[in-house]
Amino acid sequence: MDQVDRELLSALVSDGRATYQDLGAKVRLSPNTVAERVRRLQHNGVLTGFHAQVDLEALGRSLTLLCDISLREDVARGDFERGLSEVPQVISAFHLTGEYDYELRLACVGTDEFEDVIDVLKGTHGVRRLRSRLILREVRLSSDSLLRQPSKSSHRKR
Repeated sequence: MDQVDRELLSALVSDGRATYQDLGAKVRLSPNTVAERVRRLQHNGVLTGFHAQVDLEALGRSLTLLCDISLREDVARGDFERGLSEVPQVISAFHLTGEYDYELRLACVGTDEFEDVIDVLKGTHGVRRLRSRLILREVRLSSDSLLRQPSKSSHRKR
């Protein structure tokens, strides 16, 4: 992956709907060359998809929460993870190290719905303990710094 690929990725992160012509103007390449580079980034697994960003509040889901989850000892991770698709309020899940097994991000209409989700997670999906925190607002950060090529001095010598 070269600097042009990194510039393409940065442009796509900013606007996943940019045309090859728009991208080509940004990186000074023809639209056909850009299309080939984007296909190569997809084929190599660097670019894994294009996603719409949804405003949860506009959908009436103004209560967003982070929930730390500990599973009961008899619950298999795979069963829990498959079961999450049955809980539509769960919008992301992370398997963790440390005190808790998972962190879930939930989007609920209100506290009554959140209480119902807690009951479902504990009653049906093997949750032993749950700690929740209300998200006041998300601070959006750019991933541009990840796309810059690491300098040689930032790598440890082994």
